[in-house]
Amino acid sequence: MPIGEDALAGYTFSVEIDGVDIAQFKEVSGISAEITTIEHRENKKGGLPVMKKLPGARKYGDLQLKRGRTNSKALWDWMKKVQEGDIDGARKNGSIVLFDYTKMGAGTEVGRFNFLNAWPSKVSIGSLQAGGSEILLEECTITHEGIAPA
Repeated sequence: MPIGEDALAGYTFSVEIDGVDIAQFKEVSGISAEITTIEHRENKKGGLPVMKKLPGARKYGDLQLKRGRTNSKALWDWMKKVQEGDIDGARKNGSIVLFDYTKMGAGTEVGRFNFLNAWPSKVSIGSLQAGGSEILLEECTITHEGIAPA
């Protein structure tokens, strides 16, 4: 990191699906990409063992989104498309957009993670409790076919 460059804050972000900001989320996790490793063992001349490591299949973490439950049924309607078998209609592209915390009022975008062919594999709400004083949380697991910084 060059001298004078600040790290990004983890609390200034938004979630876009097909270019539309879909609501404020309390938390997003699971932004990850991995390449599995293939171990290839062979012998060199004279019988000396050698092990090479080669790149294998790509894997991407499912996105976990959490937000305060509102009257919006958008996530549940999206999930319904999958449940009814319309997976092609349910697949959407999206982004996790990062903003500069020093210019929050201006909303300056400083980073973005784009994900492809995403669909919800789980939507749930938190526990209901009589006499409780907590916000009701809604959670959504989004499965996708790739994520990368833009």
